[in-house]
Amino acid sequence: MPEELDWEPVRALARRVLNGERLALTDDVREMLERTAPEVGFTNADAASALASAETAEAFLLECARRIKDGSWRVMRALHRMYQHKRTGDFDSARQEMRDVLAVEVVPHYREIAEGQLEDLEDEP
Repeated sequence: MPEELDWEPVRALARRVLNGERLALTDDVREMLERTAPEVGFTNADAASALASAETAEAFLLECARRIKDGSWRVMRALHRMYQHKRTGDFDSARQEMRDVLAVEVVPHYREIAEGQLEDLEDEP
């Protein structure tokens, strides 16, 4: 996974598709989706299969955008609750918030955030 994620082109294209624009499966779009696939928890085989047609590529694009959005919200909400638990001294509940994220999250970047927070909490009582 690259050091710097750039998901704005994926989100922007997904918004256009959701607003009725047809997906043109150009070389640039294909490359963007191939690059994004592992960043949102898909295998290269998943991407190759999804990019077989414009119709399946469109569904793939929308799923990539959904994973980015849902994972972001999931982590932000869990972090908020985790900090609330930490402020009250409830470190077990704080750790559980991150475990709950890890139980369902597929986007590596968001998993890394939760894993890092959980690791930091291991030093707490």
